[in-house]
Amino acid sequence: MANSNVIGRLDAEVDDFAKRTRIFAEDGWTPNRCRMFVMQHRQNTRQRNSVLKLKVATNCPIWDIKLDIIHACSQEIIADNEFGGGKPHWKILEDLGVRIGMDRDEIVNATPTPTTQMCWDAWTGLMANAHWLLGLIGNTCSERVNVPGYGNGPMREKGWFGVVHYDWKDMWDLNDEEAMFFKLHTDADLEHSELGWENVAKYAEEYGLVDEVVDACRRNLVVWETYFNGICDAGDALDNK
Repeated sequence: MANSNVIGRLDAEVDDFAKRTRIFAEDGWTPNRCRMFVMQHRQNTRQRNSVLKLKVATNCPIWDIKLDIIHACSQEIIADNEFGGGKPHWKILEDLGVRIGMDRDEIVNATPTPTTQMCWDAWTGLMANAHWLLGLIGNTCSERVNVPGYGNGPMREKGWFGVVHYDWKDMWDLNDEEAMFFKLHTDADLEHSELGWENVAKYAEEYGLVDEVVDACRRNLVVWETYFNGICDAGDALDNK
């Protein structure tokens, strides 16, 4: 019962996050928000998976979980042979940006916005300087929105990237292969988020951290909300130029 209780509380936090964050709304995408997403999320994928998530792996004393974290990071930054055709996720997103008309040098040389940098600093505290189980929630909680069951409307049925896949296809005249970044995350993020959810269910009560992992989930999702809203704001600023 305790295991199911903590998972239910985590799911409620993710559901609230999915319902309140602007980029998850049905009208969340504009062309310049898409462009800003490419520039910021390419960097964020690299930073989180080469720095922040590996700090959680370093803190984790359980060898199999440590290796699972490292494997998930390797898919994101080295090569995803399971879902990404051997390319890392950041590279697939970079190629998607070029496909929608962005200059590759502009994507590669982009710098973090002040909001993105602030979020990295916040995650450092939440992921690097915390019990590994709390850090693992920071690793996985936002990937959970790509699993069906959260948010409103089609997102609840298909998961966030399951919807975005079609939004970008329609907006940019993409085929399925060109929009594969979103499809691969629908599949990969189920695997990645289960790493957090299953181990929280297994260890939170044992370590006496049930309330703490729920609080860590909430705090991490506030940072994610700030990050995604920052992408919306930066994209809208391009509209105003």
